Amino acid sequence: MRAIWKYLSDVLKGIWTLIQGMRVTGHYFFRPWLIVTQQYPENRRKLVMFERFRGEVTMPHNENNEHKCTGCGICEISCPNGSIEIITATVLLPDGKKKRIIDKHIYHLGMCSLCNLCVKNCPSDAIVMAQTFEHAVWDRTQLTKVLNRPGSKIMEGIKE
Repeated sequence: MRAIWKYLSDVLKGIWTLIQGMRVTGHYFFRPWLIVTQQYPENRRKLVMFERFRGEVTMPHNENNEHKCTGCGICEISCPNGSIEIITATVLLPDGKKKRIIDKHIYHLGMCSLCNLCVKNCPSDAIVMAQTFEHAVWDRTQLTKVLNRPGSKIMEGIKE
């Protein structure tokens, strides 16, 4: 007899939780103007991503084609997937000192897990996470990007 009462109470609890769930569904069914679903891709032009969204790694340049990257390689070391490669070159300054400059800052978006470790560990804040989110391509080689622009140089006052 006790087992029957337990069974019936379990069935009644199940029905009660079903009713509670259906109450939430019914609320939005009869008030569709309260739904906040984004109608993508129709709203592509006015879509704004959240501030915390991580789309891809970029290297901002100013109007003089200057960046903050010193080529230290910390972002390359801290990347768990190896999606960043820094190719540096050494130039001889007029005073006889050698200076390391970046030749290419290569970013493999197809390998990136968007963990943000490279951005957090960059001592000069040279790279940031962008808000771009549409990365579908037919050719995987298009996911490999060179972050520094051709002819770019380091900003004045950046410590190496």
